[in-house]
Amino acid sequence: MAATSQRPWTSVPRPVCWLLAACLLLQLGWRLAQQHAPAQARPLPAAPPAGVARLASLGEPLAMSKAMLLYLQSFEDQAGVSLPWRELDYDRLAGWLETAQTLDPRSQYALVAAGEVYAGVADPQRARRMLDFVAASFAADPRRRWPAMAQAVLVAKHQLHDLPLALGYARMLRRLATGPQVPPWVREMEAFILEDMDQLDGARLVIGGLLASGQINDPHELAFLARRLDELARKKAQATP
Repeated sequence: MAATSQRPWTSVPRPVCWLLAACLLLQLGWRLAQQHAPAQARPLPAAPPAGVARLASLGEPLAMSKAMLLYLQSFEDQAGVSLPWRELDYDRLAGWLETAQTLDPRSQYALVAAGEVYAGVADPQRARRMLDFVAASFAADPRRRWPAMAQAVLVAKHQLHDLPLALGYARMLRRLATGPQVPPWVREMEAFILEDMDQLDGARLVIGGLLASGQINDPHELAFLARRLDELARKKAQATP
């Protein structure tokens, strides 16, 4: 077998040598620049559609859902950068949460993240975007998702100080969260918010409706609501000139 002949470097044309040297210097310069350049945060990419994510999961949609939520959780801590939540694109964030929830509809993780983590941002518009996501998710499965909706009522009332928004969410709770596993106080939130808004007649109507509906059977809760009706009646009488 004949030995393979190798051409010496001196046989390489000089222009090619200069070109190789220039490429090497450019590569080294680019790496040094990357090391000394200030780190910049990457924007949150658009979420993959649920159908695409399901195909990519290779038959493990629950694992894919968890992986997507872990990706979101770690996205704020990028190499050399800590990205505040208020700088995230919340429409894209909602898309990631929705896809993760679609892959694992029984999990509460996406709803907890939306209502208790991302809605806590000091930006009312972004917080409302998360509450909208929670409300839409609740309407699709009230039996399992009422805890997240109750949290949304509290965020709207105490963080956003938006009583009309809290009232709308509480009304959804009363109308849709009717299963036996839902505690009475959840359906009573609407009446309490109406009272906060000085809509005493509305609060009395809600409590009277709850008493007449038969949804509440606990004697202590029934006695509590009866006392609330009496208190509202007294407040109404005192407010009437």
